[in-house]
Amino acid sequence: MNKSMLIGGVLGAVAVTAGGAYATYNLMSGPSYAEVVAVKAVKETIKTPRQECREVTVTKRKPIKDENRIVGSAVGAVVGGLLGNQVGGGNGKKIATVAGAVGGGYAGNKTQEHLQQNNTYTTTEQRCRTEYDISEKNAGYDVSYELDGKVRTVRMDEDPGRRLELDDQGRVVISKVIR
Repeated sequence: MNKSMLIGGVLGAVAVTAGGAYATYNLMSGPSYAEVVAVKAVKETIKTPRQECREVTVTKRKPIKDENRIVGSAVGAVVGGLLGNQVGGGNGKKIATVAGAVGGGYAGNKTQEHLQQNNTYTTTEQRCRTEYDISEKNAGYDVSYELDGKVRTVRMDEDPGRRLELDDQGRVVISKVIR
């Protein structure tokens, strides 16, 4: 056998052995996937406000024009005085007239007060309040996985299934991880 063939054969054998060793080293250096041990969906509650309005019947008191009830007092005093004047004679008539005027004034004042309190009207008004519609949306998934004998957790935007892809340095591929 000639020398060149022998050297070529040895170099070829060395190359094949080195390639096999390198391939075995890459396979043994670590897994290319991490096993998923748990996946928990993370929900987010959303409260959406909206206005809820309805028409209601309301009874209101009309505005009072005579706060001191002067008209009722005056009319009552005149009527009471006239009635008192019909009683008795002489000084008794004067006293009865004054007493009738005072009593009539008081009675007229109270009558006007009662009428003013009951002087109402009815109308409809719109009453609104804020109601909330509650819904849930998926905010992601908390994924627990085992790598090198340790359990770690990462939040992802989708359920990865039974395993997570690892990069060449043994880290979870972060293209699917929510940051």
